[in-house]
Amino acid sequence: MTYDLLIIGGGINGCAIAREAALLGLKVLLVERDDLAAHTSSASTKLIHGGLRYLEYYDFKLVAEALRERERLVKAASHIIRPMRFVLPQENAVRPWWMVRLGLYLYDFLGGRISLPRSRGLRKSDTAYVAPLQGGDRGFVYSDAFVDDSRFTMLNAMDAADNGAEIAVRTTLDSARRDGDLWQAALSDGRTVTARALVNAAGPWVHQMLGKLGVDAKSDVRLVKGSHIVVPRLFEGDHAYMLQQPDRRIVFAIPYQESFTEIGTTDIPVDRPEDAVISDDEIAYLCDAVNRHFIAQITPAGVTSSWSGVRPLYDDGASEAKAVTRDYVLELDTHGPALLSVFGGKITTARHLAEEALGKLADPLGFKERHVTRDRLFPGASAQGWDALLASVRKRWPFLGEARSVRMAHAYGELLAEMLAGIADEAGMGTDLGDGLTEVEARWMHDREWARAPEDALMRRSKIGLHLTPEQREGFATWWTNAFPG
Repeated sequence: MTYDLLIIGGGINGCAIAREAALLGLKVLLVERDDLAAHTSSASTKLIHGGLRYLEYYDFKLVAEALRERERLVKAASHIIRPMRFVLPQENAVRPWWMVRLGLYLYDFLGGRISLPRSRGLRKSDTAYVAPLQGGDRGFVYSDAFVDDSRFTMLNAMDAADNGAEIAVRTTLDSARRDGDLWQAALSDGRTVTARALVNAAGPWVHQMLGKLGVDAKSDVRLVKGSHIVVPRLFEGDHAYMLQQPDRRIVFAIPYQESFTEIGTTDIPVDRPEDAVISDDEIAYLCDAVNRHFIAQITPAGVTSSWSGVRPLYDDGASEAKAVTRDYVLELDTHGPALLSVFGGKITTARHLAEEALGKLADPLGFKERHVTRDRLFPGASAQGWDALLASVRKRWPFLGEARSVRMAHAYGELLAEMLAGIADEAGMGTDLGDGLTEVEARWMHDREWARAPEDALMRRSKIGLHLTPEQREGFATWWTNAFPG
């Protein structure tokens, strides 16, 4: 079978490119050797943000682009992307007050016309913001947004598939070669396919993939490990904190899964994508980062879980990992059928990256460039916004209960109408497999969201695994194996 586009990699960039291409009417095949968002795209800080700290490196273009995308995405995926206020304490700060204030003014200005509240100084009346801190009310408040990164990646794939793309998980590109005007590709599922163009969106493995294809690249990536820890909730409220550190890095403390606080990230140069494992030194660093600012103190023994991802940052020659640009480079090779390789990028700008990628492929593939996703809602998003969506879910399915209705509305939005079609009560959802995750939801993850293993469902399609005991996780795995043999 011949495809217009064969995409290698089911992270955020590959899935966003698949979505853009499918909506342009191209015949698309995306192959991912593991699960969607199995690596870097599920190991982020889980923010849709402009990158306030990038201003320090004069990366104004990236910040402006990211802020424009933040505004689009908050509207286009309001069920899984939600605005969040960030508190930036100024006690023990390594940057003077005037510099931070000026940076926040610039941050608001670069965002243009935005719906999120603008920045301001902390006030004595900000009791909820100030109470957890050691240092009082010196500091600032600004806006960004939180995202369920792995589900956002999956929604890009779902929109692509709903518009004709084929998504093949647990499928490896074994080999590919140019043959006349086409790429000839052998896949691990036994198929041999042809494609008019190939996209290398393999993330940290982008250079390894180029080696497999026998192609040299002008661009390069620097592999930088970012690790996060999760601890029992440190403060009440839906706001987060951006904490300045003595080494001039910043660390976020963000509400996570109701009962926890997410803390991260680190910036550690590594040699291989497989080095995505948190170290004892990183755990200690993140604990110290929190303990400098919060009244509540934490220790490594109190860490309940963690994650690490290797970010494939475009190598701009910066001397320190924290200073390497988060922008991306798209390298097009037209020595035969087109090959587009993606270097760098971030979740916030993935849609824009995809739009630019298809712009580069328009001439080689002979189609007219159009902007098809700028105002498009993601699957499940409500044009009426989050509040109206949640009210509708609770009215239509009252048996979900208060907490589960919030969780499922965030995860599925208006797609709940398809998942729960014909279900009139809780019993109709099947057995509770742990913390309110029922059979009907687990089957949906398998049938509609490409979940192929228990971990796919418990840790990427949902985060329910964080709330289960080892015995419950084992029971879920047993149920999954029986429900989906082979």
